[in-house]
Amino acid sequence: MPIGLYIHVPFCLSKCPYCDFYSLPLAGDDGLLDRYTASVEQALDRWADRLRTPADTLYFGGGTPSLLGGKRLARLIGRAERCFSLDDAEITLEANPADADEEGGLSETMKAFADAGGTRLSLGMQSASEAELHRLGRRHGPAAVWRAVEAARRAGIADISLDLMLAVEGQNETSVRRSASLCGELGAGHVSAYLLKIEDNTPFGRNRHALALPGEDEAASLYLAACETLEEHGFHQYEISNFALPGRESRHNLKYWTGEPYLGLGPAAHSCIGGRRFAYPRDLAAFLAGKDPLPEPEGAIRTGSQEEFLLLRLRLAEGLTERAYAVRFGVPIPEDWRKRAASLPRRLVICDAEGIRLTREGFLVSNAILAELL
Repeated sequence: MPIGLYIHVPFCLSKCPYCDFYSLPLAGDDGLLDRYTASVEQALDRWADRLRTPADTLYFGGGTPSLLGGKRLARLIGRAERCFSLDDAEITLEANPADADEEGGLSETMKAFADAGGTRLSLGMQSASEAELHRLGRRHGPAAVWRAVEAARRAGIADISLDLMLAVEGQNETSVRRSASLCGELGAGHVSAYLLKIEDNTPFGRNRHALALPGEDEAASLYLAACETLEEHGFHQYEISNFALPGRESRHNLKYWTGEPYLGLGPAAHSCIGGRRFAYPRDLAAFLAGKDPLPEPEGAIRTGSQEEFLLLRLRLAEGLTERAYAVRFGVPIPEDWRKRAASLPRRLVICDAEGIRLTREGFLVSNAILAELL
């Protein structure tokens, strides 16, 4: 089975106040970017020797991976292709729309990315509201998203995904529907719509008392409004936070939710290979020094177990199907899971001959439902 490759690029021009991903400020240090690129190439070589398996997805996440620039991205795609084949691969690059306003910058990067085999662009749009973007500490305005999408198309990238942030301070149903509609107007094929989560180790987390965020019921209404509006524009929901036009689902992210193997390279990157989970420390210096990732401690739910498969599959709109469970474990879905699912309100959980799946309302309380099932 081909694996998925993830490369974490831990650099940003500025840190968003809600972001807990590992990233460091970059101040025009080309030497650091060169050293990082060389370290990823070396890691690709080492893991290719260890695994000897092909990959069919490559995802550059961050941080702001487009800061590597076109030449470095092309080098990494080329090395990944030599090491892991990448036949008919989906190759995704995350980018900040703000960089579309810098002369040359993002346009040149996307052209080089596409010429090297890149197929997909993921833009951190977050909102169509200037005020909401300001509250989120974003560097771009709504117009920059249009320019970034146009630049991507000129570069030959037709597969575009947009991120939306929901339950932002001051957000209402009208602004959510406007943001979701803009995704359709821009011709995106995929949308990731996330409820804002306040992490402790962030500026938002340290000042949460000063934030006038929507309550749980209002956040739920905003989520449902986004779902409905995206559906009106032809997007189908295939995961809790992900929507796509037919055939435009993220092949890479689906690997996480269907339990397929993936290899993450770069500081803070996680992997799941051969039933083992491991991760590189959140430490750029350690990665540049060639340190190996560390095993992740086994939690209450064992990696590769039936329980983990249930947790992952219930993130998907199709849920835990009898077919998928039989392929993985060779037996039907446990009857006690079915009984517990059938005892829950049907507006939240559907249990039928096909399997067990959550409704849209069920997604909003998925943690509570999983606690009941397990």
